[in-house]
Amino acid sequence: MKELVEEIEKLYAEFIENANKQIEGNKAAGTRARKASLEIEKKTKEFRKVSIEASKK
Repeated sequence: MKELVEEIEKLYAEFIENANKQIEGNKAAGTRARKASLEIEKKTKEFRKVSIEASKK
């Protein structure tokens, strides 16, 4: 689970970096930020499943 949390942190850092670049007018960064947000969503769903399984033990 620790590795999964680290992956989410990395993706979130990428998202923030690219979202800030998009705010400054970089359109390509907006595409990267959206892609990162989709990956974050997938990883948080995976985290939820792992977390539920861990709490059942």
